[in-house]
Amino acid sequence: MEALDLVENPNDAAPASRLNATVAITVALLATFMGICKVKDDNICQSMQQAQANRVDHWAFYQARNVREEVAKSTVVQLRLAALDRPAAQQASYAEAIAHYEALAADQAKKKAEAKAQAEQDQKDYDAANFKDDQFDLSDTLLAIAISLLAVTALTQQRWLYLAALVPTGFGVLMGLSGLAGWAIHPNGLIALLS
Repeated sequence: MEALDLVENPNDAAPASRLNATVAITVALLATFMGICKVKDDNICQSMQQAQANRVDHWAFYQARNVREEVAKSTVVQLRLAALDRPAAQQASYAEAIAHYEALAADQAKKKAEAKAQAEQDQKDYDAANFKDDQFDLSDTLLAIAISLLAVTALTQQRWLYLAALVPTGFGVLMGLSGLAGWAIHPNGLIALLS
């Protein structure tokens, strides 16, 4: 609409101006909401990275404990076999060494189980954070689509397009609030399609 048209038809400018103001307010609110969600999403991504690093570390500890346990068990077997050929005077020192390596094997088995439990908990922590991360990712995508539709609305002055933009807006805000509030809303099918 040109300035000359507005002077000739001042009544036509009011609805367009109201629509543009509504679009501008909606975009400003969505951008603010997206910013808040982005901060939370970034924190979740950091916790996911930490959980992933912890999981890798704990599985590495598990493997190390497993090797130590097997070496200790192997040493026990070797000592028992070696003790068979030794005189009775040396049997006590072999028994002492065998007891030491049996205790070491048991200790490593216990620590191995702890490392496994920690690694499994790290995976659960990662999965829980990933659940929320998916919510924020979907929110961000839907709100970006909504803002694009709102931009086209401002250009075309089509009210129906503004109403159409409210659909992804609603779902985007719902997903963002779900991530912020910890709601268990998660469209698994859509997330699987986008992953």
